[in-house]
Amino acid sequence: MSNSKTAVVVLAAGLGTRMKSGLPKVLHPLAGRSMIAHLVDTVSELQPERMVVVVGEDMAAVQAAVAPHPTVVQSPRLGTGHAVMAARPLLEGFAGTVLVVYGDTPLITAMTLERMLAVRRHAPHPSVVVLGFRPADPGAYGRLMVDAEGGLEAIVEAKDAAAEQLALGLCNSGVMAVDGANLFRLLDRVGNDNAKGEYYLTDIVALARSEGLPCGYVEGDVSELVGVNSRADLAAAEAILQDRLRAVAMAEGATLIDPRTVYFSWDTVLGQDVTVGPSVMFGPGVKVGDRVEILGFCHIEGATIAHGARIGPFARLRPGAAVATDAHIGNFVEIKNASIEMGAKVNHLSYIGDARIGAGANVGAGTITCNYDGFFKSHTDVGAGAFIGSNTCLVAPVRIGDGAIVGASSAIAKDVPADALAVTRGPHLVRDGWAKRFRDRRGAEKLAATSSAPGKKTGSGKG
Repeated sequence: MSNSKTAVVVLAAGLGTRMKSGLPKVLHPLAGRSMIAHLVDTVSELQPERMVVVVGEDMAAVQAAVAPHPTVVQSPRLGTGHAVMAARPLLEGFAGTVLVVYGDTPLITAMTLERMLAVRRHAPHPSVVVLGFRPADPGAYGRLMVDAEGGLEAIVEAKDAAAEQLALGLCNSGVMAVDGANLFRLLDRVGNDNAKGEYYLTDIVALARSEGLPCGYVEGDVSELVGVNSRADLAAAEAILQDRLRAVAMAEGATLIDPRTVYFSWDTVLGQDVTVGPSVMFGPGVKVGDRVEILGFCHIEGATIAHGARIGPFARLRPGAAVATDAHIGNFVEIKNASIEMGAKVNHLSYIGDARIGAGANVGAGTITCNYDGFFKSHTDVGAGAFIGSNTCLVAPVRIGDGAIVGASSAIAKDVPADALAVTRGPHLVRDGWAKRFRDRRGAEKLAATSSAPGKKTGSGKG
C-alpha cells in the first residue's frame, strides 16, 4: 500500500450523552485503553500520509489523546457530512483515497480497512466504497441499496426509508473510502432536507451515481462494527475485544484454564507455556515470560514476571513489581515497586513495597515492609539467601544482609549484618496458674454485677 495515496479522517465529535458521563465518549476505555487510541493505532497500521481527527468544542482531552495527529473542530454538529467538511482545510489538494472512520467504532480491523482500499484502487475504481454489514437487528441503521450488478446505488437512512427498504438486511456502518479528488465537490452538493435536518455523508453515494461514477461496498463482520453509544454498548465491545485477546494468547502458546474469566489489557504479553488460572485480571503494562504459572484470582498490573516464576493464587502485583526467574509469589501477597530476585519466595499474606528481595531469600508469612512514614517512601533491601521470619515488620529504610536471619514477630528498624540473627521480641514470660486465677476473679465480678442489677430478684421466696 502506498503511503502517498491514503488519508484518514476520524470522526470523534459526538457528545455521547447516553453514556451519562463527564468523560468524552471516545475516551472511555476498552481493555485498559481509550476507544480512540485503539482506532488510531489500527488506522496507523495503514501508514496513511495524513490523519485528521474531527472533534467537538471543548474536547481538549480528546485532542491530547490523539496527538500528534492534527484535529479540527466541528461546530455546530450538523451531521457526518458536515463533520468531514470540517477536515477540508487539512486535506486540500489531496487526490488519493480518503478513509472515513468513527471514534466510537473501535473494533474495526486493519485487514477490513485494507479490503476497502483494495476495492477502491482496482477496476472499476469506485469513487465511493462503503463498509456494509448484516446486524441481527437492522433497527435504525441506514440501508445499502445495491443494483443487479452488485454496485452500490445509494444509502437510505432508516428515518427516511420506505417499508420495503427497511426490510433489507445490508446496513451501513458509516465507514467509507472515497476518492479524494471528488470528496469535497460531492459534499458541497449535499443538502439537509431530511428527517434530522443534517448533512449526511451517506448522500455522496447517490450524488456520485448521478454523475455516472461507480460506487461499491465491502461486507464486514458484525463484531468489528459495534458502535458504542451507551454503557451497555461499551460492555458488549469489551466482551468482543476480550475474546480476541484470549484467542491470541492461546494461539501463541498460553494455556487459559477458564478463558472466559481471564481479562487482558490491550498490551499484555504472555510467553509460551504460560498457564493462567481462573479469574485472573491483567492491567496495562504486564509482560510474562515462558513457563510461568499464574494461579487463580490474581490481579497483575505494570509488572514483569520472568520465566519459571509461580504467582498466586490471590496475589496482587502492582506497578513496578519485577519477579525474577523461578521466584514464587504466593496467596494474598501484594508486591509494589519491588524486585523479587531469582528463586526468592514470598509465599503467604505479605506486603512487599519499595524493596529488593535478594536471590534465594525466603520471606515468612505476614511480613510487611513499612515503606511509608506519611511523607516519604523508603527502601527495604533484603540480601540473597536471607530468611525473614513470619509476622515481621521491616521498617524502611533498612537493609538485611546476605544470609541473615530475622526471628519471627520482629520489628526491624536497624540494618542487620550478613549472616547475623536479629530478634526484637520481648523475653518469654510464664506465670503458672495466672490464667485460671484471672478467669475465676473476673467470673465472680461478673456474677456480682448481674446479681445486683436493678429489678433483679435475688431471693428464693415467692413474690
